Amino acid sequence: MSVRVGSVELKNPVMTASGTAGYGTELAAYMDLAALGAVVVKSLAAFEWGGNPAPRLHPTAQGMLNAVGLQGPGLPHWLDHVLPDLLRTGATVVVSIWGRSVEDYARAAELLAAAPPEVVAVEVNLSCPNLEGRHAIFAHDAELSGAVVAATAVAGRPRWAKLSANTERIVDIAGAVAAAGADAVTCINTLLGLAYDPATGRPVLGAGGGGLSGPAIHPVAVRAVHDVHAAHPELPIVGVGGVAGGWDATELMLAGATAVQVGTATFADPRAPAKVLAALR
Repeated sequence: MSVRVGSVELKNPVMTASGTAGYGTELAAYMDLAALGAVVVKSLAAFEWGGNPAPRLHPTAQGMLNAVGLQGPGLPHWLDHVLPDLLRTGATVVVSIWGRSVEDYARAAELLAAAPPEVVAVEVNLSCPNLEGRHAIFAHDAELSGAVVAATAVAGRPRWAKLSANTERIVDIAGAVAAAGADAVTCINTLLGLAYDPATGRPVLGAGGGGLSGPAIHPVAVRAVHDVHAAHPELPIVGVGGVAGGWDATELMLAGATAVQVGTATFADPRAPAKVLAALR
């Protein structure tokens, strides 16, 4: 069951997805975190961030909308007060980072340079708002995405660039981040969505729109993985999007993914990553 994602060897191909399993041991009561390929923690910045106004989550027929807004305690707090407990579970850890500028990403990566070796990779979340490019999201701008990946080399460990399927340029973006030094790409993040409250006629989320995840986006994820793999067959891909069972994981791997992440399914069943692993095996 072991797999290699670029230069990182994992005991199996099933991980948690960033943003759905907390920052540390939140799921430890439901499964052996050390048995997973890796625990990918919620995206962290170099600074504390408050996130979006409530409501932040809304269920849909085939998944959910979220507009949490990247709330987090910041990497300094996480490294000192959260990571030690996570490492005591024996988990292999991948840290997701975000920023509003290339400099923000570089600062986050620099903070991870001295992290323990159990932090095996950095997932660079490019699907967040930026202050520097022509587009509202980093992952929609090939040049800027490449600049972010290059700037995060200071972390001193492999980087996986998390891409967005909200752009038709995902294949070009994948090529740009690979050229900039990404060891792998993660496909995909949430899709842009919006829902209204029938009682008020107003958006159900406090921030207005949000990101759609869950089974509804699985075919989009499969297509994105397929297209990126077809264009860049040597580039390792981590597939994510609507994985709730063994076949969902298998389908992403048939399309070209080396490993998969389980995310929204944990909101319905916090044991979902372990169940996907058992079914895949």
